[in-house]
Amino acid sequence: MKKLTKTNAARLLDKAKIPYELIPYEVDENNLAADHVAAALGEDIRCVFKTLVLQGDRTGHFVCVIPGCDEVDLKKAARVSGNKKVDLIAMKALLPTTGYIRGGCSPIGMKKPFPTFFHTTCNDFPYIYVSAGMRGLQLKVAPADLVNYVGASVTDLIIDNH
Repeated sequence: MKKLTKTNAARLLDKAKIPYELIPYEVDENNLAADHVAAALGEDIRCVFKTLVLQGDRTGHFVCVIPGCDEVDLKKAARVSGNKKVDLIAMKALLPTTGYIRGGCSPIGMKKPFPTFFHTTCNDFPYIYVSAGMRGLQLKVAPADLVNYVGASVTDLIIDNH
């Protein structure tokens, strides 16, 4: 059993005395999608959350953390973040903006704190998974602990597929 690398996100949770588990998984460079992560973890895709960074026309950058199987609703994201129009940031802007790469973007420990919003279903689970800040490593953590730690709002953020 190789020792897991403690990421900055994990060290921040340690410092805040928030319990979590680091869960490694096999990375597929050709498939960084959350459904691959969920399958690798043997978990329900609805409790594996992806971290998206958006840019608003009024407020600048903000973060949406949503279930891996869903898509962010840009109108809902604009409304909750106080913007008229929002878009996902360009992939090339992710690392300079957050300090993280695609497939390894954690809602914890970005270069600077951004307003953060979690989708309401995070509270449906005793724990959720989010990236630990690198590909191949997830944090398993109680959603309330994570939401409180990052000072996030919990709101409806996804496209309704009904």
